[in-house]
Amino acid sequence: MSPVIAVENLSKKYIIGHQKQERYTTLRDVLANGAKRFAHKLIHPFAAPENDPTHEEFWALKDISFDIQQGDRVGIIGRNGAGKSTLLKILSRITEPTIGKVKIKGRVASLLEVGTGFHPELTGRENIFLNGAILGMSNAEIRKKFDEMVAFAEVEKFLDTPVKRYSSGMYVRLAFAVAAHLEPEVLVVDEVLAVGDAEFQKKCLGKMSEVGSEGRTVLFVSHNMNAIEQLCKAAMLLDRGEIRHFSADVREVVKEYLFGTHGGRTVGHWLNSGGEFSNPWFKPLKFQITDEQGNGIVMPVRNDQEIWVTLEAEITELDPALTIGYAIYTDDGTPLYWSYQTDGAEHKWPRLEKGTCTLRSKIPSRLFNEGDYRLELLGGLHYREWLFEPGKSVPSITLQIRGGLSDSPYWMVRRPGILAPALGWEVAR
Repeated sequence: MSPVIAVENLSKKYIIGHQKQERYTTLRDVLANGAKRFAHKLIHPFAAPENDPTHEEFWALKDISFDIQQGDRVGIIGRNGAGKSTLLKILSRITEPTIGKVKIKGRVASLLEVGTGFHPELTGRENIFLNGAILGMSNAEIRKKFDEMVAFAEVEKFLDTPVKRYSSGMYVRLAFAVAAHLEPEVLVVDEVLAVGDAEFQKKCLGKMSEVGSEGRTVLFVSHNMNAIEQLCKAAMLLDRGEIRHFSADVREVVKEYLFGTHGGRTVGHWLNSGGEFSNPWFKPLKFQITDEQGNGIVMPVRNDQEIWVTLEAEITELDPALTIGYAIYTDDGTPLYWSYQTDGAEHKWPRLEKGTCTLRSKIPSRLFNEGDYRLELLGGLHYREWLFEPGKSVPSITLQIRGGLSDSPYWMVRRPGILAPALGWEVAR
């Protein structure tokens, strides 16, 4: 059976502009530089173009190939900048590839970002008919599905209001309803579901599952690994524009995304070797699992072992709202807790000063069960802005726990549940 989507040697290049720090350019400079380039081309017609420091090539996708069959529900995952949105824009015929071919059978309905495909001056009703017409639906087909779409989106009261007055949640609800109910052969959905509330996200996942069971194809980008595992029958992991892993074993692809592959060794430290993640307030230098003396720990660790989450950083600007901490997740992406240096009473907060400092927090022994856990660095200006936003491309490390569960002869193997505290018991008197 021929695939519904066939991608061959697909690449996409963008040109990134960089502003030069120099004096202002006059018309005379522009004419002189243009004349020099023209003369150079006449004298050296086959010479490679001169390097332009104000422009840089960036390959968002690099020579990727894959096939997707009818009825497949494929999750596309990866860090920010991995190429996910670029791929979906090419498949949705919004962006042209630089190199390669894409073959798609049937109509494609896409929901890539808030605002895509709707005209802000038109009402919700008018946009439904406009989008249906763009997808090639007849007026009769749109009317047949109209009431079902409106009920799904829950925007009956605002149907004749211009969509520019909709909240982002209303906008996404209506856009998803149109994309999912007009019966496209391929439904493409980006991370926009994060805008909706929990109940609407549940409805959307149910509808996408229903679309797939009807023999239509779904491509779904999300940072919610629970949603990916629940909905998708296959997963594709993109990394810096390349396919790192594409498999029907969704759980395995998700684990590789969350924890990476390190030849069987678990990475319990992160070093800012490339000078990344700097901002006006705070630059992380080292993020790791250590012992009480600050020495790095070889993984795995025992459940009863004393371990610390240690962060070395350079504070460049003091702000009373600066909060620094970490989030910890299970191997399937379930969040366990967040912790900040401001968790306790204010007089107990560690005092931050400009320059290099080391913050650390102890993880209680015999708290977690055996398993693999991911820690992400968190940071921000409280209630103002994120410096390191959860679920985005932030420094992360892995904690691997094996053994040490209990002194009891009854509990020598992994216990049910995420946590495995060894609690004290006594007879009440």
